[in-house]
Amino acid sequence: MTDPTLSSAAGKAPESAPPPETPAVVVDGAKEKAPPRALQLWMHRISVFLFVLISAVAGVLLIILPWTPEWTDNYLLLSFPTLRLVVSNGFFRGICSGLGLLDIWIGFWEALHYHEHP
Repeated sequence: MTDPTLSSAAGKAPESAPPPETPAVVVDGAKEKAPPRALQLWMHRISVFLFVLISAVAGVLLIILPWTPEWTDNYLLLSFPTLRLVVSNGFFRGICSGLGLLDIWIGFWEALHYHEHP
């Protein structure tokens, strides 16, 4: 037995789907159609900016914080004296500061190599 939908569409060209509509933007009560590309572009710009900002702040914290007294004299480490010895080691503090430098470098590298595709 044959499928009736296949036999009726055998001689016809396939229909194309209608193009998707752009989202409407309401400005002062009137609807205007904004291209979705502009919204995607601004979302990408904001995400890159936030990535650079968070990377820079986290990097600065990782560079400075290990060398302050708050690094070892905090409530969380008072219960674990062995962990406190490890965290207060200069080598461990240097690794944390190195990760901070790496974090800052990655953030600014991303900012310098940002480009928009037309």
